[in-house]
Amino acid sequence: MTVSVLCPQTVEAREQARQRIDIPASKLSQAIAELSRQAKVSIGMQGGLPSRPTPAIHGEMTVQQALRLLLRGTGFVARRAGPTAWRIEQAPAIDDTRSAQQVAASSPLPAPQPIVVTASKRDMALTDLPLAISVALLPSGESGTRDDTNSIAQAVEGLALTGAGPGRNRIFLRGIADSAFNGESQSTVAIVLDDARLTYAAPDPDIRLVDMERVEVLKGPQGSLYGTGALGGIYHLVSRRAQLDMLTASVSAGGSIVSSGAADYSVSAIANLPLVSDKLGLRLVGYAMREGGWIDTGDRSNSNSTRVSGLRGALGANVGEGWRLDLTGFAQWTESRDSSYSYAPHARTRPAQLPEPHDNDLRHLAARLSRESGGVDIVVSTGMTWHEVNDTLDATTGADNFGLANPQTLTDERRFRVWDNELRFSRAHGRWRWLAGVTWLNARQHLVSDLESLQDVLIIDDDRRTTNDLAVFGDITVPIAAQVALDVGARLFRSETVEQRMGRAVVQRLERVRMGLTPSFSISWRPDATSLAWIRYGSAFRSGGSGGASDGAIEMLKGDELAMIEAGWRTDRTGGLRLEVGTWYGWWENLQSDQLQTNGLIETRNAGKAFTAGAEVSATVPLASGWQFEGGANYTMAKLHRNELGFELDDSHLPGVPEYTFRARLGHDFMMAGAPTRISASLRYVGPSRLSFDPQVDRPMGKFLESRISANVKLRGFSISA
Repeated sequence: MTVSVLCPQTVEAREQARQRIDIPASKLSQAIAELSRQAKVSIGMQGGLPSRPTPAIHGEMTVQQALRLLLRGTGFVARRAGPTAWRIEQAPAIDDTRSAQQVAASSPLPAPQPIVVTASKRDMALTDLPLAISVALLPSGESGTRDDTNSIAQAVEGLALTGAGPGRNRIFLRGIADSAFNGESQSTVAIVLDDARLTYAAPDPDIRLVDMERVEVLKGPQGSLYGTGALGGIYHLVSRRAQLDMLTASVSAGGSIVSSGAADYSVSAIANLPLVSDKLGLRLVGYAMREGGWIDTGDRSNSNSTRVSGLRGALGANVGEGWRLDLTGFAQWTESRDSSYSYAPHARTRPAQLPEPHDNDLRHLAARLSRESGGVDIVVSTGMTWHEVNDTLDATTGADNFGLANPQTLTDERRFRVWDNELRFSRAHGRWRWLAGVTWLNARQHLVSDLESLQDVLIIDDDRRTTNDLAVFGDITVPIAAQVALDVGARLFRSETVEQRMGRAVVQRLERVRMGLTPSFSISWRPDATSLAWIRYGSAFRSGGSGGASDGAIEMLKGDELAMIEAGWRTDRTGGLRLEVGTWYGWWENLQSDQLQTNGLIETRNAGKAFTAGAEVSATVPLASGWQFEGGANYTMAKLHRNELGFELDDSHLPGVPEYTFRARLGHDFMMAGAPTRISASLRYVGPSRLSFDPQVDRPMGKFLESRISANVKLRGFSISA
């Protein structure tokens, strides 16, 4: 059971600021999305907006005045729901004799509409994006200490984790999975915070979603926008920016008890400080949590506990002429006392062995200068990430072949540095949209593996790798008929990899330069104002790493190439009905895989050719009297069908990919003694998966059911969850 309390968040509210608003004549849903983008506010409602034209509005005005102009004659009104949040609702009838309290009691809590996403490198309404994307909206001011990558995976079809534990997992999307083990190959899913890539070849740092606005998951290859390595897709974290005219603060705390395990706790604090009204603001976030372990190792009870702490600061400034500067500093420290595996199914105990601790520490600095008015939007961004991942493994068994007497531990230390820089321009004019940019990314990684005994240390591997990616990219959307649009994107890149690696008593230097083009195409059809259907082709490339040959020499590997065709349909109906259906087929050449060797070490290999195919569906269905159903299902077939020599393979499933999953949630929003209350119950089933396509290592995984019951009450500015 988990109980958390959220203290009052709004300390001071200031009078609404007037700002320049420029919205062309369009449809109501598009105009609301544009207002949300320009004013940096959330505008929500339960259900969809009517399909009707809106007039152009231009001038200095408040958000309330702009909403009043857009909603005039629609039968809707806008009410302020928070410092930067508005709720659109039906205007009450003149002869309605119910009190305001009665109306509030019978009205369900609003769902954000329209949803504006930025993972496409420009602000676009979700209903306008002709590609597979899932968006998890996170409530403002509420604790996200317990929300992490795993909680997003539970709500997003096609997103899978390897299950190695916090800070050790690899993320896979749509069956594009290379290995369940953490080697040196570049990740197939790029993790991005706001405008900068956080990781390149590291495992998922498992960023806690405290004070995050939303998480956007782009599915399928995204090489045309995000460059090398984005084979499976993008995991995009969007943080809340500093508000320049609002003083707010919140504190939350929670705890839980794990059956046959240790207790958990979590605390977080959020503050927004307007340093100079409408000119300069500072947002501060801090959090700490402990996950109690549940594995007993020898006489060590609950040995696999984890502690996570983090700090984030964001400084925002209006620098004039429509320009805004944002500076961000972020750090998170993850420490696990021990590993989380057992030697028997469903066991929570294992024999005595040496502890296998894990550390995953990340520090990040970023700057963003943007102008999002005046016709052409301009964004200049830079971000640098320092990332350390350390593991210690018990080597008392199975490590005798390295020639070190009485080995005790294998220490794996990895250092990563990613510097991501980008300049881009974009503009939307009616149904025409274009985007162009240039980017340079520098990624460095250093791996040192040591085998230690009580008297000596033996270096097993020492690898230093530097990658430089330089690219220009663009994307254009062209209307070709009244309800049909064509989108074309491409990225021209030059990728250079320089590696220095210690082989058997020798040091080798390897270099590789690759130039290429990763295109994307889509054609979309909008049968009505609330629906979109599309067919899309996407592609991506991953630079070749290095692997050890049978004679001990180090050789460069071929780079991966992946292409995918997908079809999808998305609708957002009046009344709150949302439905999305998608299907895909992808082919993967020169798959690089981190494979477990007979000596217990991880080595990267070109495994061969693979394919992935599948289908998924997700739905949100409003029911009567504040009830709501959410559900989704996914089926994925992902196999290695030819090995590196070209021989056909049978039943070689790609690792860590569940064959099927389904989820369901039933929620109810109502008023209890004048307090907004929400209760929900959810189920999620994860089907069978495999550990590896190597038959000597392969093990069956998956086939488990997750269930949850939760409740939340908001009372006099406090939020209580259980």
